Amino acid sequence: MKFFALFIQRPVATTLLTLAITLSGIIGFSLLPVSPLPQVDYPVIMVSASMPGADPETMASSIATPLERALGRIAGVNEMTSTSSLGSTRIILQFSLDRDINGAARDVQAALNAAQSLLPSGMPNRPTYFKMNPSDAPIMIMTLTSDTFSQGQLYDFASTQLAQKIAQTEGVSEVSVGGSSLPAVRVELNPGALFNQGVSLDAVRQAISAANVRRPQGSIDSSEQHWQVQANDEIKTAEGYRPLIIHYNNGSPVRLQDVANVVDSVQDVRNAGMSDGKPAILLVISREPGANIIATVDRIRAELPALRASIPASIQLNIAQDRSPTIRASLDEVEQSLVIAVALVILVVFLFLRSGRATLIPAVAVPVSLIGTFAAMYLCDFSLNNLSLMALTIATGFVVDDAIVVLENISRHLEAGVKPMVAALRGVREVGFTVLSMSISLVAVFIPLLLMEGLPGRLFREFAVTLSVAIGISLVISLTLTPMMCAHLLRARPVGQPQRIRGFGKVLLAIQQGYGRSLNWVLGHTRWVMAVLLSTIALNVWLYISIPKTFFPEQDTGRMMGFIQADQSISFQAMQQKLKDFMKIVSADPAVDNVTGFTGGSRTNSGSMFISLKPLSERSETAQQVIARLRGKLAKEPGASLFLSPVQDIRVGGRQSNASYQYTLLADDLTALREWEPKVRAALSKLPELADVNSDQQDKGSEMALTYDRETMARLGIDVSDANALLNNAFGQRQISTIYQPLNQYKVVMEVAPQYTQDVSSLDKMFVINSNGQSIPLSYFAKWQPANAPLAVNHQGLSAASTISFNLPDGGSLSEATAAVERAMTELGVPGTVRGVFAGTAQVFQETLKSQLWLIMAAIATGISCWGFCMKVMFIR
Repeated sequence: MKFFALFIQRPVATTLLTLAITLSGIIGFSLLPVSPLPQVDYPVIMVSASMPGADPETMASSIATPLERALGRIAGVNEMTSTSSLGSTRIILQFSLDRDINGAARDVQAALNAAQSLLPSGMPNRPTYFKMNPSDAPIMIMTLTSDTFSQGQLYDFASTQLAQKIAQTEGVSEVSVGGSSLPAVRVELNPGALFNQGVSLDAVRQAISAANVRRPQGSIDSSEQHWQVQANDEIKTAEGYRPLIIHYNNGSPVRLQDVANVVDSVQDVRNAGMSDGKPAILLVISREPGANIIATVDRIRAELPALRASIPASIQLNIAQDRSPTIRASLDEVEQSLVIAVALVILVVFLFLRSGRATLIPAVAVPVSLIGTFAAMYLCDFSLNNLSLMALTIATGFVVDDAIVVLENISRHLEAGVKPMVAALRGVREVGFTVLSMSISLVAVFIPLLLMEGLPGRLFREFAVTLSVAIGISLVISLTLTPMMCAHLLRARPVGQPQRIRGFGKVLLAIQQGYGRSLNWVLGHTRWVMAVLLSTIALNVWLYISIPKTFFPEQDTGRMMGFIQADQSISFQAMQQKLKDFMKIVSADPAVDNVTGFTGGSRTNSGSMFISLKPLSERSETAQQVIARLRGKLAKEPGASLFLSPVQDIRVGGRQSNASYQYTLLADDLTALREWEPKVRAALSKLPELADVNSDQQDKGSEMALTYDRETMARLGIDVSDANALLNNAFGQRQISTIYQPLNQYKVVMEVAPQYTQDVSSLDKMFVINSNGQSIPLSYFAKWQPANAPLAVNHQGLSAASTISFNLPDGGSLSEATAAVERAMTELGVPGTVRGVFAGTAQVFQETLKSQLWLIMAAIATGISCWGFCMKVMFIR
């Protein structure tokens, strides 16, 4: 009694307490980051290593395997996958959710240091790593286009100037640049001219490296003056390299321009970016963990005028994709739903209480409870997102209950003629413990959500905590502010028919009478009621089993990703044309706003596309319907396939694939894997529950297999290393020197001229100069013939792996798809040496499905036990 009187008899203090809760909530609201869903920092680290020119099998055996053995010993690694392709190895480490990413990064660095001695000495750089969050899609993609500047120059502007400035914007974590590579001086050698002059490719490499050096020259000090010594030891342009003397033939100098075409070009000519049909450089911008997406995008847009002013006027800097509009629209809709819910609750309260003064009390209690929750959300490092705002919308119906219970009981005493102050004290004392029990029972229902593990637990924990905090603040408000307002706003009145809103009072009376009659019937037919109850329980069990299930409802974020997979033997030039053709088809769809894409790098038969759809107000189709409409048109393109999927706000795992869901085949024997993977893929392609079935097994690429005659090589005085160096110098885009500039560093790249890299007969023109100074053609000691070779070698753990990825057809569910995959594997009779496991989102879905039933039962049991506690409290009172 004294506790409640403390607040009822001190209205100023109680008002100040309420204002403090409200003000802290308003401040917390202004500081909360904005995102589509709760931030889930999946601890993922990607390790990259490169050795230009090395084939995928060499990369896998000499680089990936030693690194995997070292990295696999790190504690907390849930999954380790690797992909080795031409000259590149990428290893993705996925840690358990409770693993600190910074501590994991330190362990990764230690493992890389330990494995360094096991790696090939020919690697140009040590392996590197960086932290990544696979669930966080780029917040913005910008493009650079120009009719006057080359792609290399545009890439230089993007990486040297724009990326640096954008990365300094608050909320931005990384800016990736793609679509080309940095400018470089390319030395394109003529094998015939080299043979005539008696100059080997390695001699050219050594001459260029020796001519372009940057070393300190010291200084000179006299008694009166100091001079720095600086020599022209560096050559910075293609023009400067052309007259370089690389050899003397019978006393006559042989200059570089006599045996090569020296041009200003780019480091890697096998990279291309496109935007709306034009060559473009892409800047892919990612946010920092927990950063406000909308605020970060607004800051970048505010910097656009300054960014455009920092580059030449003939370069166009445009925004190709912006993640914020759909987030703004989604959050605005949820916020509107929240406001409407509060307004409807207050309206219903007014209709039932039929008093403006009485309605004012819950009309104050509800907003204060919801606003105060924002302060707790800020302290818990939550964000404003669809789930947290949905929790507040649901909480609106809960928080009003506490105020109504207290208000109704106080009103009962007022109608009996008790003075307002006394009525408030008696009323709140009588129902105080009841309100407490109600709140505890409601919060207890969400305890299983708080204890959920894995990704679903991280997502719904924010929902459950937000809802529980709102209920807790409502409890405080209903026991402090509500009785105080009742004591000072309400007036005692005699018992009788309410005078206001007589018509609605009659409606309420009719409802009460109807309820009374139905209650009497139920009490008189208990067997029928129990039969209906048991039937309802059985129906719910049947519905739980039979209703298709999925991980999260598919979102229409207005963005789609496209992955191109072409014939494994396709050239870069042909692949570039496929990219243009696919972009043209997609751009022609009436629902598509713009399309950007790129191809190249270590896998020449693949490419990616970023597709922005028009706003929902300008299109009638969902993203999935747009994909279904495009499938038929895309299937007509020969020699390549484009797989489209809607971009989702939740992505699980760092594995890159052509579709949304993955099923991985593992085997210790690579031969068995290559035998069974096509059979499994063919079986899954026939399933109606799956769409866009494809595989990352790329073992049918074309290679020219060389066989060395070691006896002949020994007789001619040629080492295997000499022969390998010849091939690397000729075809490996070998970086042989570095040009240092104030803002960046650029490479000198050497290989044979393009007409030779595009023709396998060029091998006949290759030669080695042996220890006796003789020019020995490659054909003297080597034979070659076409063969199949993998474009990529994949591992999971330390086993050979092949991942089959798939999408869901329009209207399909993930539970039906996973069940169909498991049935197909059983019917195929796959041997035990080849095992299949779901990966990524499909894996998390299956793990969640196993614990879902226990979660529901725990929630029911918690609710029943809490209601039992409530009944005990009420009877004790």
